[in-house]
Amino acid sequence: MSSRSPVESRGQNDPVAEHFRRSCETLSRAANDPDLRAEIHAIADTITAAFRAGHKLLIAGNGGSAADAQHIAGEFLSRLNFDRNPLPAIALTTDSSVLTAIGNDYGFDRTFERQVRGLGQPGDVFIAISTSGRSPNVIAALQAARETGLTTIGFTGSGANGLIQPLCDHCLAAPTEETPLIQQIHIVAAHAICGLVEGSLFPRAK
Repeated sequence: MSSRSPVESRGQNDPVAEHFRRSCETLSRAANDPDLRAEIHAIADTITAAFRAGHKLLIAGNGGSAADAQHIAGEFLSRLNFDRNPLPAIALTTDSSVLTAIGNDYGFDRTFERQVRGLGQPGDVFIAISTSGRSPNVIAALQAARETGLTTIGFTGSGANGLIQPLCDHCLAAPTEETPLIQQIHIVAAHAICGLVEGSLFPRAK
């Protein structure tokens, strides 16, 4: 009988190790992409300017992207790196009564669009998260945001089919077509954006 553990016996075929390798490779591609880094800085500058002017941030997505929307809102409203005043960010994914009312009365495709029209004001910023770039309710919300005068930001993947980019003032496309890896890039980028924003708005003495 072999004394090797199940993990050791898998060797280079271990799917856990392979997932981590692909994750590291994707993160490395993102870190070394000057255009992607420039987009992250531009998004942070856009959000910073909106907060300075008294505006707010709205965020929406489906499934794992809904969880990311809530995660991002939490970082802005609470804190990321240090204690500071809260920043106005709203995830449009959290109110079950609103979501089911809109879904029941108008259809699922309008769950975010109705909220953008009701809560958004000119000068606000809307982050639309869709790994595929073609989620109908996210696209509808982006169209509503542009009509309402919001600045629009898209988080998507490299395989997005062109529906989301024309509706965005800024679009962050993760350098992969694998949904789990796209989501990893999105939350890493969101942390970088939040860090830049809070550093700009709440500079600390060194």
